[in-house]
Amino acid sequence: MPSYATKDIRNVALTGHAGAGKTTLFEALLLAGGAINVAGSIERGTTVSDHDPMEKSRQHSLNTAIASIDHGGIHVNLIDTPGYPDFRGPTLSALAAVETCAVVVNAAHGIEFSTVRLMEYAKARRLCRLLIVNKMEHEEAELELLVEQLRETFGNECLPINLPAKGRAGVVDCFFSPSGTADFGDVTQAHQRIIDQVVEINEDVMGHYLEEGEAGLSGQELHDAFEQCLREGHLVPICFVSARTGAGVKELLDLFEKLMPNPSEANPPLFVRGDESFRTEPDAKKHVVADVFKIINDPFVGKLSVFRLYQGTVRKDTQLFIDDGKKPFKVGHLFKLKGKEHSEIDEAVPGDIAAVAKVEEIHFDAVLHDSHDEDQIRLKPLDFPQPMFGLAIEPATRGQEQKLSNALHKLHEEDPCFRIEHHKELNETVIRGLGELHLRVMLERMKDRYGVDVITRPPRIAYRETISANADGHHRHKKQTSGAGQFGEVFLRVEPLPRGTGFEFVDEVKGGTIPGQFLPAIEKGVRMVLETGAIAGYAIHDVRVIVYDGKHHPVDSKEVAFVSAGKRAFLDALAKARPLVLEPIVNLDVTVPAEHMGDITGGLATKRARINGTDTARGGELIVKAQVPLAEVSEYSNELKAMTGGRGRYSLELSHFEAVPGNVQKQLMEAYKPKHEED
Repeated sequence: MPSYATKDIRNVALTGHAGAGKTTLFEALLLAGGAINVAGSIERGTTVSDHDPMEKSRQHSLNTAIASIDHGGIHVNLIDTPGYPDFRGPTLSALAAVETCAVVVNAAHGIEFSTVRLMEYAKARRLCRLLIVNKMEHEEAELELLVEQLRETFGNECLPINLPAKGRAGVVDCFFSPSGTADFGDVTQAHQRIIDQVVEINEDVMGHYLEEGEAGLSGQELHDAFEQCLREGHLVPICFVSARTGAGVKELLDLFEKLMPNPSEANPPLFVRGDESFRTEPDAKKHVVADVFKIINDPFVGKLSVFRLYQGTVRKDTQLFIDDGKKPFKVGHLFKLKGKEHSEIDEAVPGDIAAVAKVEEIHFDAVLHDSHDEDQIRLKPLDFPQPMFGLAIEPATRGQEQKLSNALHKLHEEDPCFRIEHHKELNETVIRGLGELHLRVMLERMKDRYGVDVITRPPRIAYRETISANADGHHRHKKQTSGAGQFGEVFLRVEPLPRGTGFEFVDEVKGGTIPGQFLPAIEKGVRMVLETGAIAGYAIHDVRVIVYDGKHHPVDSKEVAFVSAGKRAFLDALAKARPLVLEPIVNLDVTVPAEHMGDITGGLATKRARINGTDTARGGELIVKAQVPLAEVSEYSNELKAMTGGRGRYSLELSHFEAVPGNVQKQLMEAYKPKHEED
């Protein structure tokens, strides 16, 4: 049995911008907590978290790493996450497993792009947030100014819970024992600010405080009010550390112990059953409910499925179901992780993070449970960024198609922002990621880990087709072969739907003109056109199809006849409904030195871009914000490097779809050779 209970567990994810020092802080915390004897070095490739050969060579994290610390009676499950936006998938996955999102800020660089995004993600998931200012020893760091900037950016609820002291060689507490002198600010005043912020969350606590002062508050009363503040986002503590020197690291562990929520104190996880919310309870005696938030394809152990246990107890030999599956699997071995190392444990208690091995059926975001009473339960999906950067790939050597398919499947399991698309019409396999770096790393992994080399080329743009008007369509399918007949007649109507709605199929047939058993066949015919397109060869979206009339024959009407009639009637209606080709429009943020501003805006003007404004970044950089058709920036990486001498960077995020200009639509239609031959 574990030496800790649910109330002793703290689940914390270290997130933040690349270069903030998360991995070094991870090592420092493991060392301070006695989990390792010597802190590893990124430069020497000896850290617990960056154990992958590619991470060692690149000297930055590409995936999440998990390790545990036992400190002062608590058990901390600590997750180190990648900082580069290209690897945001594993980072956001970690947020599904923790109560606390600790956003690490580089004291020398201040608030960066990922700092803002991760604070937003954590707030949207209703996680408790903690701001950790790392590298406080850096001589260029203006710590007092940074605190003001954090409060200005994220709200006045951001308050220092400790402050640098002794010339940044240590920290002084501002909450428990507010005494001593800080390098800046007044400790007593900082303490008072936190107390004022905490007590106003609860009327009873506020009443006691106003009547008797701070001395009238019990320790439990103050703790509960503090937890409520964290849950409701009414307080975001700021603390200071130096992972390199160790200053403030022990105090950070104490903060985890005394103030960060355990699984029963945080906001309940966002489970749903159907359209209704479902509340789990961190009770060891209830049915098991766990969510798989990480998949590792280990070459020695096999497939490792890492899960966060929300309810119940998992032991060796426990029988668990996967999602709504009917056949359970038996837990053969149960593991705790420490980087690449795995240690076997007897059981996992509610709130804990553990892993099972060699169960191929488990997938990312699977819900594991031990009773059919928990069927249809899902964790609310994470808001992953849309992977827009794509490459068409094919094996460099013939006969490796299956090997390539297996490798792609395993890579997708490990990273939810790595997507694989198969375009039947084009006979093209496209991989998509969050940037050029993301896909370059995936291709390297594919070659090194699975021995698959591929040829790449730019993919076709994922245009869409839709309609802009209502229209009716009709087709009579009649065939006579060798005495057997085929007959089916369909009348239908198409209507445009709002962007992003998808597809609706409506049955308004009255009087039995088309028997009910043939409606699925008509829908099948319609869906065949949806996949292949009608005017330019791209999938059709945002359309409602209403079947309202038709004819059948008691002998000759067959499924195949209504499939064909539905398909042709749909094509007939589409031709009359003012069809449009839509193109993906992306939000483009370009960060460049100020002297290149003119080149960037001028270049974007030639790409049908709408420039929405500029922001000032640190270090004399500017951020240009624009909306631009994806087709215009498919090779923007090389262009930006050439314009800025490699100093520029950019990010893409899908915004919406809109109609292409008339000349572009004409070109796409002329290039399309439809294959809607008669069935």
